[in-house]
Amino acid sequence: MSLNILAVDDSRTMRDMIRMALTPAGFTVHLADDGVHGLEVLGGLEPDVIITDINMPRMDGFGFIDAVRDQDSHRATPILVLTTESSPELKMRARNAGATGWIVKPFDPVKLVKALQMVAG
Repeated sequence: MSLNILAVDDSRTMRDMIRMALTPAGFTVHLADDGVHGLEVLGGLEPDVIITDINMPRMDGFGFIDAVRDQDSHRATPILVLTTESSPELKMRARNAGATGWIVKPFDPVKLVKALQMVAG
């Protein structure tokens, strides 16, 4: 199952880890370094799943999710939040904004691949 993934994270290390976890699984990975850049990259993409961090400069994950959900073409695109945050309040806020799921860093590459296949399925 080849999936098109957009991953938005301000950490270069985390972007590299996401790419290294997903590319061997046959996924095509597009990267962006914050919410503003994520929206620019999204403009030319039809991702099967979007992964976003919460704490980023310029536009955080909540703003990014809101902006993605405001676009008709991405209203139903699954969005997974990948973050160090784990508070129930933030999870609820992300869900209310339109996030599909929540994965806490550090992530297990095998579980990430499974989660992506599940939400894209």
